[in-house]
Amino acid sequence: MSKRTQTYVLGVLLALLVYLVYSYAFSNNSGPSLAGAFVSDAKFQPINVDEPHLRIYLLENLKKDDYSGGHRNIFAFGPPEPPPMSKLEKERAEHKTYGPQVAPPPPPVSVPATLFGFASMPRNGKRVAFFLDGEDVLVVNEGAVFLNRFRLDKIGNDSADVEEISSQRHVTVQMTAPAAGAGAAAGNDNAGPNQGPGNQ
Repeated sequence: MSKRTQTYVLGVLLALLVYLVYSYAFSNNSGPSLAGAFVSDAKFQPINVDEPHLRIYLLENLKKDDYSGGHRNIFAFGPPEPPPMSKLEKERAEHKTYGPQVAPPPPPVSVPATLFGFASMPRNGKRVAFFLDGEDVLVVNEGAVFLNRFRLDKIGNDSADVEEISSQRHVTVQMTAPAAGAGAAAGNDNAGPNQGPGNQ
């Protein structure tokens, strides 16, 4: 027998062996069975649905909706973007003036003491003013500094001109009558030979 014939015979035997192995496996139900698949397809029962068609109008409504929330890139680190400005805020931002801003005016000068009277010196005619600071009575000459912040420039009949030393601003302090107890204390503390004819 030639070599070529031997090769053909071996190929046929090998094919026969493979056929026998597969037929044995299918006969013992060890592998997938096409017959079983066809049988299972024959028993399929569709689901009982009254309206199996798609409700396309719901999809159309979803397409028309606009998302009104904030848009932010979740992959970008940092604080969220500020909300969009309204039309009025945009107009104000466009008309905003740049450059040095004018500082607001300082608050008016306020003297924390109450002017309740004055007296004239009998010898030279100079006046002294009486200020009430809480329960303390201050006797201040014209040109003198009191409360470490103010200078008494001039004493009038019903007011006094006071200058704030730090800012050199002036304020007119009106004369007011003290409370009953404070007036009595002031009268007792300031009675002396240097007091003039009395409070005007």
